[in-house]
Amino acid sequence: MHNKPFYARFVTPARHVEEKHPPVQQAPHKPQSPHHDGQVKSIPSESVFKALIPQLQRAVADEGYQIPTPIQAQTIPHVLAGRDILGCAQTGTGKTAAFALPILQYLSRNRRPLVRKVPRTLILAPTRELAAQIGQSIAAYGRHLQVRHAVIFGGVGQYPQVKALQDGVDILVATPGRLLDLMNQRHVALSGIEVFVLDEADRMLDMGFIHDIRKVIACLPAKRQSLFFSATLTPVAVELARTMVHSNAVHVTITPDQPTVEKINQKVMFVEKSNRDALLVKILHDPKIDKVLVFVRMRHLANRVVGNLRDQHISAAAIHADKSQTERTRALDGFKTGKIRILVATDIAARGIDVDRITHVVNYSMPNEAETYIHRIGRTARAGAEGDAISFCCPEDRDFLRDIERLIRRQIPVDVNHPYHSEAARNATGAAARPPPRGQQGHGHRQGRSQKGHGGGFYGHRSHRR
Repeated sequence: MHNKPFYARFVTPARHVEEKHPPVQQAPHKPQSPHHDGQVKSIPSESVFKALIPQLQRAVADEGYQIPTPIQAQTIPHVLAGRDILGCAQTGTGKTAAFALPILQYLSRNRRPLVRKVPRTLILAPTRELAAQIGQSIAAYGRHLQVRHAVIFGGVGQYPQVKALQDGVDILVATPGRLLDLMNQRHVALSGIEVFVLDEADRMLDMGFIHDIRKVIACLPAKRQSLFFSATLTPVAVELARTMVHSNAVHVTITPDQPTVEKINQKVMFVEKSNRDALLVKILHDPKIDKVLVFVRMRHLANRVVGNLRDQHISAAAIHADKSQTERTRALDGFKTGKIRILVATDIAARGIDVDRITHVVNYSMPNEAETYIHRIGRTARAGAEGDAISFCCPEDRDFLRDIERLIRRQIPVDVNHPYHSEAARNATGAAARPPPRGQQGHGHRQGRSQKGHGGGFYGHRSHRR
């Protein structure tokens, strides 16, 4: 199926991307940090972790990592050599370690006195949950090193974050809104950034952060190493990447022809909208369905689903932008520890949830963008485990399902063996297969692209909700 050598399917020069897209203004910075030589040593995949300093090897062993994932094997040597990275990898591939480990090694080998308010590395993430998780990973990988980091995001008081910045940090993990807020207050300066990481770039664009990202990039030094990661490489994402990374950046693409994780058992259940709650309760009565992440499109719907589940004595909690950071943290911690069996989430939290042993993902609401389906179901089948993804499809969601199947280039198996099966949903076409116009939906309008960066709700007040 592939004509290229095996390694070429994963690492190719960025110019191959440029052939497919019109040229844009290149970032004016040099390809690598002055402390790197830019030379990539040939390292067998199984030996990538052995190229790390002993303290990081200990941390990797502590985390139970034995063999690097493809993105780790193909990215770590290039980051160690100071190369810019344009990376495309689906969720659950070990991407955080792919950039965090070599960054920690670089900072440890090139120690400098901490400077108040001036970090050396900036990692930008779209959501509070993802930022917090990256911070947790850095703490775990750097436990044997003298590298200081801080995580900043909105929705909580800024004083502890400001105090950490005043004390000085090597690595700053941030969401765009809170970062710009603190920059405007002169609590942080980006003049000393040596390594810049933009994580989950396509999600950033989906959430309407393009202008915030450009403001941040404009404040970075010209001479820096830049690492760009995205689950999908849309033309807009590629254009943004090439204003950020150097023209000789290494392009790392993991399983580009297999957008969804192979070990996820996918199925769709056609159902009328009014029967979704009953179908969800029936599914959850199966004891094999142990730790479940349920996705909905709207915040008020998440609260309603949780209320219905609790009425049936099923432990559940919701996580979405209207929840305070304390509520979101409590819900996520309860889900991680097993105190809460079902976590109901909107897509705003999809990229920030990395919980081990999620057995099932349920799409209570079909995503209205096909790429979002990949991000959602990627929460299960992690670290080599298997997982299940169950999607409810109402008549008005039928075209969304068709879009998803076109993207993944396969038909999702249909489960008709349930009491709420709807042939009307299965065969819906035309206007019946799409949501009604917004004015006819009452409070149930779908959360679509027209809200990005505009109006009220989360997108209209990003800096207060991130």
